[in-house]
Amino acid sequence: MARGFLTVGSWTLASRALGLVRDILFAAILGAGPAAEAFLVAFSIPNMFRRLFAEGAFNMAFVPMFSRKLETDDSPSEFGSDALSGLSFALLVLTLVAQLAMPFLVFGMASGFFEDGRFDMAVFYGRIVFPYVFFISVAALFSGVLNATGRFAAAAAAPVLLNILFIAILGLSPILGWNPGLALAWTVPVAGAAQLALVWRAAARAGFRLRIRIPRMTYDIRRLAIIAAPAALAGGVVQVNLLVGRQVASFFDGAVAWLSYADRLYQLPLGVVGIAMGVVLLPNLSKRLASGDDAGGRNAFNRATEASLALALPAAIALAVVPLPIVSVLFQRGAFADDDAAATSLALAIYAAGLPAFVLQKVLQPLYFAREDTKAPFRFAVVAMIINIAVAVGLAPVLGFEAAAWGTTIAGWAMAAMLWLGTRNMGRAAHFDDALIRSLPRLLAAAFITGAFLKAAAAALDSAFLHPEIRYAALAALVVGGLAIYGFLVIALRVYSLAQILALARRRKV
Repeated sequence: MARGFLTVGSWTLASRALGLVRDILFAAILGAGPAAEAFLVAFSIPNMFRRLFAEGAFNMAFVPMFSRKLETDDSPSEFGSDALSGLSFALLVLTLVAQLAMPFLVFGMASGFFEDGRFDMAVFYGRIVFPYVFFISVAALFSGVLNATGRFAAAAAAPVLLNILFIAILGLSPILGWNPGLALAWTVPVAGAAQLALVWRAAARAGFRLRIRIPRMTYDIRRLAIIAAPAALAGGVVQVNLLVGRQVASFFDGAVAWLSYADRLYQLPLGVVGIAMGVVLLPNLSKRLASGDDAGGRNAFNRATEASLALALPAAIALAVVPLPIVSVLFQRGAFADDDAAATSLALAIYAAGLPAFVLQKVLQPLYFAREDTKAPFRFAVVAMIINIAVAVGLAPVLGFEAAAWGTTIAGWAMAAMLWLGTRNMGRAAHFDDALIRSLPRLLAAAFITGAFLKAAAAALDSAFLHPEIRYAALAALVVGGLAIYGFLVIALRVYSLAQILALARRRKV
């Protein structure tokens, strides 16, 4: 599991780092203007359906079932081909319907655009980018096949292609005189096809040559649909949460972009830690539960939780205590002004407060999905949605756009708490062990001490962040110093030994 996490985490880090470069170029060229907001809303529409149908509901049901068929040698390729055929047919129908309904989808995402030119631009971009949902959703199925077999590299590397293409287009647009927003829109489906080609080939090389054929409703596909339905509803609730935040933001000029830039920054540690751990943990737990290995399942869950918090806590503290230096150094240039940096920093600090909760969700959810329980997470998601709506909409007249960020963070902690409380009836496999209970207060102490160091160091380097010649070196010094302090504290407080860290670093990638 550690090797798998290193593989997924390394590729995810590469993807998020390239995504950060992409966002820096995006901010410099488009800033927080109408074209930027129109593209961000348009691109969020296929992403919403992707998370709903593929990476969310479908894969949470598909991976445990496929893992069990692998464990029992019960025709996994036949099941995979049936699932691929049904998913492809549903996605084609969805894509055709979405082309007709695009004005309604954009209005549902950002009704504040309706009175100005952003609306028509977002509808136009939305029709171009929406086929991406077909390519990336089918790619997610092949990624699930690879992950279930313990092959994580190709699936984790695929998102890198999207960011490489985005960076290339953003770099070429000013040189060739292209409309950057329109060029980005056309790049989206091309990138989706490239990602699909990569994982399709990887699955074929692994011996899983899945075929698209006329869909058929077999017993396994009916069971897959039954398990996926509550997960789809839960995914829909999560998307409603995002929709609420974007709707609130659409009534404040520039806020859609501010929240998007802040989201990208806190998604960096979330993707590297939480999402990567969840991807590896789900097939691991599914196989252990299928073979009756409760002790192994408990150890996997506890070590995943410990490692996730060891990485997420210092990241959350850092983003919360020094958001302005991070945002200003990375984004503040070209069309991205002082006011944009200040607003984005505020949103980032609020999101950072919820980062540990989002990471815990990614570790706790596999405990349910590995048992083919998608109903309980759906119920919890509904409660979290109500909390998010109450906070985001209720506080918007008082707090403005930041109410959307507070709604996301508070709802995130509520969801994590409900998931944790819901594990009480799962037996010992879902209980915290003595090693995790001993590590938690030490990890918190190390993170808060590191935060105090970062706050003091940022104040000392304050003037350096304003000078173009040394601002990058100043931020790098802040990051490296924080990492060194935290690493020393983790070893000094005996959370991990130096030997353990070096042994983990030497593990071969898969």
